Amino acid sequence: MNGADAIAEVLRREGTEFLACFPAQPLIEASAQAGIRPVLCRQERVGMAIADGFSRTSGGKRLGVFAMQQGPGSENAFPGAAQAFADNVPVLLIPGGEPTSRSFTPPGFSATDNYRGVTKWLAEINHVERVPELMRRAFHHLRSGKPGPVLLEVARDVWDQNLSGELNYVSVRASRSAPSPEETAEVAKVLLDAERPVIHAGQGVLYSHASDELERLAELLQAPVMTTMPGKSAFPENHPLSLGASAVSTTKPIAHFLARADVVLGVGCSFTQTSYGRAIPPGKVIIHATNDPADVNKDIRADYALIGDARLVLRALIDEIEARTNGAGVRNERDIGPDVRAVKEEWLEEWMPHLTSDEEPINQYRIIWDLMHNVDRSNTIVTHDAGSPRDQLTPFWEATTPRSYMGWGKTTQLGYGLGITMGAKLAEPDKLCVNVMGDAAIGMVGMDLETAARNGLGILTIVWNNGVMAIERAGMPFAIENYASHTLGGNYGEVARALGGWGVRITKPAEFIPALREAVEVTKTGQPALIECIVKEGFDFSRYP
Repeated sequence: MNGADAIAEVLRREGTEFLACFPAQPLIEASAQAGIRPVLCRQERVGMAIADGFSRTSGGKRLGVFAMQQGPGSENAFPGAAQAFADNVPVLLIPGGEPTSRSFTPPGFSATDNYRGVTKWLAEINHVERVPELMRRAFHHLRSGKPGPVLLEVARDVWDQNLSGELNYVSVRASRSAPSPEETAEVAKVLLDAERPVIHAGQGVLYSHASDELERLAELLQAPVMTTMPGKSAFPENHPLSLGASAVSTTKPIAHFLARADVVLGVGCSFTQTSYGRAIPPGKVIIHATNDPADVNKDIRADYALIGDARLVLRALIDEIEARTNGAGVRNERDIGPDVRAVKEEWLEEWMPHLTSDEEPINQYRIIWDLMHNVDRSNTIVTHDAGSPRDQLTPFWEATTPRSYMGWGKTTQLGYGLGITMGAKLAEPDKLCVNVMGDAAIGMVGMDLETAARNGLGILTIVWNNGVMAIERAGMPFAIENYASHTLGGNYGEVARALGGWGVRITKPAEFIPALREAVEVTKTGQPALIECIVKEGFDFSRYP
């Protein structure tokens, strides 16, 4: 067994189903021989995103793997690794490397040197006998603690080296930690004494598969729940205690109840302060439950901390609160659901003119509203792209089941949504997988619609085409009428058809639902579908004369 076959066999024993890849790399053929399906992309950044979306959709129980060639392959994949690292997604990267005889000799590109800032852990396989050891360590890091991408660079001469004896490798199990009983009891008392608690849930709840426990705790405490953008769908947004999710934009229920809160319990989140999340107002008692001690007191002062897996933390709090209250929590003292409903109904009434608008060009909020009410949300996975689609979709799309929405973007790479939607389809082939992107985003990655067509991935892409980089207009004072510096062009419905997909362009709001129904049927055949919507600019020029 040579090095390529040994690595492929480890991947098989670890349950790897797909290898997102871009040639040339010996692992691709070895993996195919081991029964692992190669999914060949058109560019490395999209390949990384495919692996990313696969891991997200399975909640880390099934892991995405991406393999790329040495040198330019590693260089081109770097942005995808940066995105996965910022979003804490467990993905295994296996780049080819220089021969060991050329180590530390410029101008060769060393992935282990250059990826240190965008990976959780990394190493170089510099001898075939180290394959079992280093693969074991890689999968331990992928399955334990705070998620993140892991990289194993394979020196060129290792691919063909012969492994002596049998491959000694057993699949790695995850390790989880829980807080102490004393810490749990202290925090439970604080939560029971709180008058207006709010739960701030992150994607750690999704990776620990703890949505049921989150729902139980919220009901015991009568605490409304908001989620981060990556954590969206961790709590059912049709639940009476749901406040929705925040990106740059937010919901009125989040703004209202977070401002009034006296105690905020952050669970499965880092409380990282970015431009793409909701800041916690000052003056709150903060409880931070996370599996990474490095996140505690990083951006927000924590009055109490519980270190551990989100599911174990929530289970411990539930047990403690039920023991203290004979199983009732505070439900006999208050019912916050009607208050949440009243604020949500007021907010939706304010926005209904946009959500049901008949204007032309089409109002993007009308598309969101019609899409949400014409698909089976329990059998649908939705994601946004960077920019306007993210900020318009996140507050208004009502996610009802865990991992039915992929929120991403602590860094915001245009076009990333296309790849993670393909990864979602690989993980859940029977579900409708939808990516909503703008015309700037499809310009970055549109050729990979052919990847979906060639691999039989029946995804649905909805493109909002307003012909301009609308969200960026405030920063482009030079974009005046006589120059085309801010305008974009193209018929993306035709592009989709040219690349092997099904595509249509619509210009009137009434055309969307019929197009959607036809597109959904197309995706069931394994052919990707694209609906190009000619939409309003969505930018107030009067603010920037």
